[in-house]
Amino acid sequence: MRVTILDYGAGNLHSLTKALDDGAARVHVEADPTAAIDTDVLVLPGVGAFGPAARRLAPARDLLRDAIRGGLPCIGICLGMQLLFDDSEEGEGQGLGVIDGAVTRLRARRLPHIGWTTIDERCDEVLAHAPLGVAYYANSFACRPLRREVVRAWSTHEGDRFPAMVREGNTVGVQFHPEKSSRAGVAFLGALIREVGA
Repeated sequence: MRVTILDYGAGNLHSLTKALDDGAARVHVEADPTAAIDTDVLVLPGVGAFGPAARRLAPARDLLRDAIRGGLPCIGICLGMQLLFDDSEEGEGQGLGVIDGAVTRLRARRLPHIGWTTIDERCDEVLAHAPLGVAYYANSFACRPLRREVVRAWSTHEGDRFPAMVREGNTVGVQFHPEKSSRAGVAFLGALIREVGA
């Protein structure tokens, strides 16, 4: 299976590549969106700010959106999940618009939200069978989908309940960092890659 991490200037590419490299997949990082969509699974990585990432993706926005909506399996992690939505309060620019909704600042006194947080109401098959009850977060913003049925799990920070995981067809977004969530997170990420890429 070919897994491509799209490099749009966000960080943590090394740790994500290492987590995905389990021998079952050929993982590589690609900066050219046109080349990146020639893959079995596209991964949008996390860490970074919405505005600069959206600007980097702008020239290829329609190409990426059409490929993902057309069935290309895609996993967005943290910022990558947020880029699947329409726009964000964090910065100017448009997201890919694959999932209807916006990204807003967490309603909390302490930001960013960093550390281990419980994942609740897990209704996604992969997440339901993963031994991942808590996950590692590093976010100040959260996705607010227009349709509640796309949400597959929730987390809460200082009373603000937000989607931990969303799914729309072959597109999955997770607000947490599975690659930083110990062995259980890495196992979940591997299972998710195999499931969406099947």
